[in-house]
Amino acid sequence: MIEEPHHTIPDRNLALELVRVTEAAALAAARMVGRGDKEGADQAAVDAMRLVLDRVSMDGVVVIGEGEKDEAPMLYNGESIGDGSPPQVDIAVDPLEGTRLTALGMPSAIAVIALAERGAMFDPGPCVYMEKLAGGPEISDLLDLERPLSETLQLIAKRKQIDIRDVMVVMLDRERHREKMHEVREAGARVRLITDGDVSAALLAVSDNSPVDLLWGIGGTPEGVISAAAIKCIGGQQLGRLWPRDDEERSAAVNAGYDLSKILDVEDLVKGDDVFFSATGVTDGDVMQGVRYQGGGSATTESLVMRARSGTVRRIVARHDRTKLRILTGGGSYG
Repeated sequence: MIEEPHHTIPDRNLALELVRVTEAAALAAARMVGRGDKEGADQAAVDAMRLVLDRVSMDGVVVIGEGEKDEAPMLYNGESIGDGSPPQVDIAVDPLEGTRLTALGMPSAIAVIALAERGAMFDPGPCVYMEKLAGGPEISDLLDLERPLSETLQLIAKRKQIDIRDVMVVMLDRERHREKMHEVREAGARVRLITDGDVSAALLAVSDNSPVDLLWGIGGTPEGVISAAAIKCIGGQQLGRLWPRDDEERSAAVNAGYDLSKILDVEDLVKGDDVFFSATGVTDGDVMQGVRYQGGGSATTESLVMRARSGTVRRIVARHDRTKLRILTGGGSYG
């Protein structure tokens, strides 16, 4: 008798299944837009995402999630998800990137998930933050965390054949970024500040026809891994360098064997070509439209769905009957 092969890597386009996951999270979180409840919005997204994830045919482990089991009731690091059947995969997830954006009704909140074969995703260990630099395919070879940012901006302007005054850098509005903001402005370029949303900003930096040329900032390492998965699919480059917050975190990283001087690229952060990514807008942003409610209990979503091996990028606009979804999910949180 010939045994059936046991597939341990993804051999189908799981991104088309993952879009149901991010749509569910976005629909649930969107009911909390503008209500001032960050925790409630996050929990709604987590609950909806968890419900749909368990129905996906995969043997998944959350490697980039919401902390340890005792700190997060759902989608914690190390949790097994999916129905347990092959393929074996790593999952990086942020059910709601932009909890504050959602609570305050601000732009660019998204639900996002990335998937790769088992063992492919970088484990940041004790390091919560990393310094990041990201840009699209046209300038990917110009990125360098060792070079002064002002020089990189000059090179980008020359490559794009634009005045440096037309170059835009997106970064989080944080006190730790004040020096770099000044450097960008002194070089003659512009700064676009955001309150939250590393992944959304990275997508903006590498997208075609974007008002942003470059992402720079010290942001979350989990978001860095998720962004790397997206960039592997859409094209471009992201460089990262671990950034310990204090001496204790630095010592913990060194003791765990991390080289804090190493520059990580997308291949270091997410290995191989079996990488899948899906994001759905919760509130309107530059990259995706948020959830829109319509008459008759329906709502529309816009999602970005990508696969690294084929380089396929799909923009999916869907209409959902929320009443039918609740029935199908046994009363799940779809708004």
